[in-house]
Amino acid sequence: MSQPSLTLSLASDPVLDAERRRGLRQMRLVALSLLVFAAVVFLATLRVKDQGFWGFVNAGAEASMVGAMADWFAVTALFRHPLGLPIPHTALIPRRKDMLAQSLQDFMGENFLREDIIRDRVLSAQISDRLANWLLDPANARRVVDEASHMTTLGLERMRDEAVAEIVEEAVIPRLREEPISPIAGSLLGEVVRDKAHYGLVDLALGEFHRWLTENPETFARVLAERAPWWAPHQVNDLVITRMHKEALKWVSEIRENPTHQARIALDDLLADLADDLLHDEATIERAERLKVRILDHPQLMETVLSLWRAFRSALIAALADPEGPLRTRIQSEVERFAQRVVAEQDLRARLDGYVADLAAFAVNRYGTELTAVISHTINRWDGKETASRVELFVGRDLQFIRINGTIVGGLVGLVIHAVVVLIG
Repeated sequence: MSQPSLTLSLASDPVLDAERRRGLRQMRLVALSLLVFAAVVFLATLRVKDQGFWGFVNAGAEASMVGAMADWFAVTALFRHPLGLPIPHTALIPRRKDMLAQSLQDFMGENFLREDIIRDRVLSAQISDRLANWLLDPANARRVVDEASHMTTLGLERMRDEAVAEIVEEAVIPRLREEPISPIAGSLLGEVVRDKAHYGLVDLALGEFHRWLTENPETFARVLAERAPWWAPHQVNDLVITRMHKEALKWVSEIRENPTHQARIALDDLLADLADDLLHDEATIERAERLKVRILDHPQLMETVLSLWRAFRSALIAALADPEGPLRTRIQSEVERFAQRVVAEQDLRARLDGYVADLAAFAVNRYGTELTAVISHTINRWDGKETASRVELFVGRDLQFIRINGTIVGGLVGLVIHAVVVLIG
């Protein structure tokens, strides 16, 4: 792996670094004090080392100095050349930083980012139960809705009309040209008729038509009067139009109030026949395809699509901007209701946790290598000397215990060796 030309500085906290530096100096002082103490004892007992007890003291002090110096060399060799001498296999971190980074990356990938470990950890975390209980608090549910509304609004505001036009022209319209419209329209219309899903739309249309007839008798009369025979007397026309207006109101009212009205049944039959023809009648299928092509080729299509998009976007942004509006209130109530279901239904929690575990496992399998590669890529961009200094700042205090233990253990080993020498001598 080649070394990037750009050097990346390590993150640091001046306050914490100062505290770590003080701790490192203190432990170094302790380790050095033990070495000095062992050297003083060794020199003080050098002339009397052949006189019984003092021989043990001298041997222990000598071994303590050897252990302390050896461990000082080992600890120092990790970060720099001891005494500045270019001794082989020293200054390991600055010199072999990239290799250590690769080893750390491989270790993390092989022992932590494994599918079985990630899946087990996600399942044991019971994320769905924790999240649902958190959402049961109305303040938390409102916070989620507020954040989602804010992010949605930002996304809608940043979505340019040109981008929407490009998506429609390059992705939607070509796909609509290739895909036959008749099977889709016929199946959808058939489902609507079978489920009677169009009844609400019919009722709405009848209600609006009845309201328009009630509120606009003059307009109704004017439209019919324009089409009345020129030779008919005005009085006759007025009587006929008035009668037609009353009959139209009566007829629409009967259709609205009677779910089994012949007009409704006729409409259902018409829609059912149309759905069947869209699926099986070649002539109807061909006409539907021609109509589709004419619509897609119409020069005003894109402007109409963009106008609908702008209206939808403006309406949605306005609805999301009102914290007490019906849209955000409804979303919050649905979030709380779903959270209650999750808490109450164990099977639902198990399914949701399974989905999260599957997603985490997929991410690990697909992107685990890229995730762990961040370790080596980042460390490779660090300066070697700065890296050694930072690592020593973090772990150097604990490494000083190696020097301390080496001094003590070395002294004990020296006592044992001296005792064996005395016994066999």
